[in-house]
Amino acid sequence: MCGIALIVSGLRIDLSSLLPGSVASAAKVEQPLLSIDDIKEALRRRGPDSLGSKKVFLHSEISYAAEQVMNLFLAEEVLDKPKCIAELYFIGATLQLRGRNPIIQPLADTSGNILIYNGEIFGGIYVRSDSNDAEVLLKALGKCCSCSSHEHIGACHETGKEQNSVPDLLSTIKGPWALIYWQASSRTTWFGRDAFGRRSLLVHWPTSEDSRLLLSSVSPPNSIDKSSDLGEDCGMREIHFWQELPCGVYSIRVGASKLDGNVVGEVKKHEWTDPMLLELTNWERTDVQPKPEELNVSGVVEAPVLLPSEAVLVALREAVRRRTAMNAMFKAAKWDKRQEVGHAPVAVLFSGGLDSMILAALLDDCLDPKYEIDLLNVSFDKESAPDRISAWAGVKELKRVSPLRRWKLVEIDADLSKLTLETKHVTSLISPAKTYMDLNIGLALWLAASGDGWICEEKIGNKINNYDYEECQCIKYKSEARILLVGSGADEQCAGYGRHRTKYRSGSWLGLHEEMKLDMQRIWKRNLGRDDRCIADNGKEARFPFLDEDVIRTLLGIPLWEIADLGQPSGKGDKKILRQVAKLLGLHEAAVLPKRAIQFGSRIARESNRKNFGSNRAANQASAGSVEISKLANLA
Repeated sequence: MCGIALIVSGLRIDLSSLLPGSVASAAKVEQPLLSIDDIKEALRRRGPDSLGSKKVFLHSEISYAAEQVMNLFLAEEVLDKPKCIAELYFIGATLQLRGRNPIIQPLADTSGNILIYNGEIFGGIYVRSDSNDAEVLLKALGKCCSCSSHEHIGACHETGKEQNSVPDLLSTIKGPWALIYWQASSRTTWFGRDAFGRRSLLVHWPTSEDSRLLLSSVSPPNSIDKSSDLGEDCGMREIHFWQELPCGVYSIRVGASKLDGNVVGEVKKHEWTDPMLLELTNWERTDVQPKPEELNVSGVVEAPVLLPSEAVLVALREAVRRRTAMNAMFKAAKWDKRQEVGHAPVAVLFSGGLDSMILAALLDDCLDPKYEIDLLNVSFDKESAPDRISAWAGVKELKRVSPLRRWKLVEIDADLSKLTLETKHVTSLISPAKTYMDLNIGLALWLAASGDGWICEEKIGNKINNYDYEECQCIKYKSEARILLVGSGADEQCAGYGRHRTKYRSGSWLGLHEEMKLDMQRIWKRNLGRDDRCIADNGKEARFPFLDEDVIRTLLGIPLWEIADLGQPSGKGDKKILRQVAKLLGLHEAAVLPKRAIQFGSRIARESNRKNFGSNRAANQASAGSVEISKLANLA
């Protein structure tokens, strides 16, 4: 829903259960690189509807009840905090897309529990169309067991009535989320992100340089500016300041140390408890290695059972519908009655390729015809970039399939040589990712998500590079859509990368399966956190229909040889199942398009190679994509 952060200071942190052999950190902070204002400003850049904060003061020699009273009445400006030993500072930025009434995070209940939430609940916990996810979740969390919540897993019976634990409740949520929750009765802070990492959450574990524990949706850009003044290596040191928090649920319970009696926050990680979620995260497919006769009868299923491609289409359509439902708050925000008819509430990150064409067609199925649809396309080579050419062709096919919809191709042109400040800013957004490939992808996503480009009117026929397109008079346009559909997860699950073909050739079906499994189990670290931060910086919320839990489960239930057949040429055997889905949607031209990554389709990789390595040839010799960004000065 936008962004969250927590700063824990004055508390010794025990990481021994996560990092065996580690010693509890000291509680003192000497001139930290990051201030609270730095983090607030980074979250404010995301264009939230509101930004709020709350403090919790921890005390060593007073009762829980007295501590609750102090936290209830002590204002942030009050400096006199009796016997205060530690401070928890919660920051919540809200881009509100659900709920009839506006909210300001952090949310607090009458028991002193505090929640900051960045996510959407699409299932598992019931949320009415006029309700807000965070408010519903806070109420549900308030009913969770706290008798021994730090260790407790599953239902609790100690209180005389069955209660879920916090990990048990969070395991049921379908949808992307990251959260931080203070459970006052147990003096426990819960935090984490969903099982696939669809929402960013960065962590700074205490170090000798900065002994605070910090959690944040994004790395503040001005912290890099500050550190770069301290020496030539400090810019990279700041890039290493943050880590992507591995997916899961964590807790910090505050208690007295057995050694010296001082108060220590003990960090633990908890397992998912929902059986379906465990099945998806293990990412095991029953049918991996086909028999010869199974290849010969591939795709034949007796009625009334759906064909594999039909089952995937049903799951994808429902995933898009869940992510684009127009609820009460969304329709009321920003748009008066005159603007409501015709505006575009949802946009698609659009290359004209297979994945984005499927998402656009499904969005057309799910969205009321009165709304327009923005298709955001970025190019670093204007009309000559492959993705711009395929986008023109894609819009033409979408108009043929759905002529009554107003499709708006938003052409976002960029010149890498003129993006010095923007490049520096995106470097902070992708942190802790640090390669030129990460930067290229991050820049392309960040510019595309801005929606700031041109749309065309007064169209006349023309042709370029053997593609028909509609030449037009362009007018300046900025997409105001707050929801952006992104095709992440399609390549990982359907064998869309070149390395999948390489693994298939060397290791056959089992090798292909293992490579795809590896991709899915590391997508949180390699892709999703970075992409979420770059998109959210524009006041947009990225939503990933291909990573819907039901879509993942549907794809895992299909034999691997129905998903892909890499013995066939590119554009046919790779992502075979999605090509069949495209044909079911009437997208016959898109169904045969080859895979093309955004950094190549937009041509930012070529421009980056020329800028940073002198030529494409030199960049290839240096394996430019994996080269780390060594110094900020090199970005100028």
